[in-house]
Amino acid sequence: MERSDKKPGSRLVIGLMSGTSADGVDAALVEITGCSLDIQVEQRGFVTLPFPGEIRDKILQLAGGEWGGSRELCLLNSLLGSLWVEACLAVCEQAGVDPEEVDLVGSHGQTLWHQPEAVPYLDRMVRGTLQIGDPSLISERLGCPVVSDFRVRDMAAGGLGAPLVPYTEYLLYRDPEHHVALQNIGGIGNITGIAREASLDEVFAFDTGPGNMILDQLASRLTQGRLSYDADGLLAAGGKVHPRMLRWMMADDYLKQAPPKTTGRERYGETYLRQLLARAAEMNCSLQDVLATATRFTAETIACGIRDWFPFVPDRLVVAGGGARNPTLLGYIRQALSDAGIGADVLTGEQLGIDSEAKEAVAFAILASEAINGVPNNAPGATGAAHPVVMGKISY
Repeated sequence: MERSDKKPGSRLVIGLMSGTSADGVDAALVEITGCSLDIQVEQRGFVTLPFPGEIRDKILQLAGGEWGGSRELCLLNSLLGSLWVEACLAVCEQAGVDPEEVDLVGSHGQTLWHQPEAVPYLDRMVRGTLQIGDPSLISERLGCPVVSDFRVRDMAAGGLGAPLVPYTEYLLYRDPEHHVALQNIGGIGNITGIAREASLDEVFAFDTGPGNMILDQLASRLTQGRLSYDADGLLAAGGKVHPRMLRWMMADDYLKQAPPKTTGRERYGETYLRQLLARAAEMNCSLQDVLATATRFTAETIACGIRDWFPFVPDRLVVAGGGARNPTLLGYIRQALSDAGIGADVLTGEQLGIDSEAKEAVAFAILASEAINGVPNNAPGATGAAHPVVMGKISY
């Protein structure tokens, strides 16, 4: 394999991301020059390695919080680490880069549990977060440092450990002429607000609520497991939004909670789905109509988040993540914003030259590079941390 033509003083960095949907691992290879406000980032490659069904099922089983033990955690940690290695090698092959040329890897890991608010545990109030996927396996195979386990340092400083991408979004997408809102729709939806001419301290972000998490589970049930997600939103488009069901969903206490806030599978996982389906049965709402209603609910949580918690009206809402490929969801978002009196243009990342699918993996490459440089890489205005910190543990 030929040597890459990277610029003098730059780094080749791989960012790895596996989200709450647990459908696979994303790997982005980027070339990074400089740091902080002077950073320059060029995407060189991107791949997604889908998880085999049995691995995804095991992740979701453990992430449910009601099953598993130390043996399962140990073995899955190593198994996922080996899959992360495969993803690194795959993106290098796609980009035509020798793996030995990679200078650094940033790995988010797979979240199994995220507890940002303290709960009683052994007579104490405890909070924490757990991401797995052994980084030492990556370091050994690629021969470079790996930065991982980002969330815990922000939480130690009093933050929620999420969302983490607002720091990178500020570096890459701030716009002196527009108020910008950046909405990622993965398993969970999260939004970042960047006012024109805002400083990093003025950037804020929060999880809007469920993104694709509920939709994926409903699509799987509706198709008896043939589909793991609602491709192009076609299933939801064939159903009807059920007004009473939507009102019940919108009564969710999470939507009334002021930022900073974060959520995940611990709130919108299997237990929530059972409650949703039980309520649907009471209302004689078909499964396809439940899917249509849940799709509209995801859109409404975004409009609600902007209406209730933004200090400015965004000029544009830039949608990334898997939800950006769902035309039905995008249509509902435009409708929900209009109904809320929010006149923002709804755009996908691609319309602005952003690779929507690679966005979060690129973010963890940047966060890793900043950590290696010793640059604080959290956004306290988004996470609620008491002060800036350097997030990430380094495996050499």
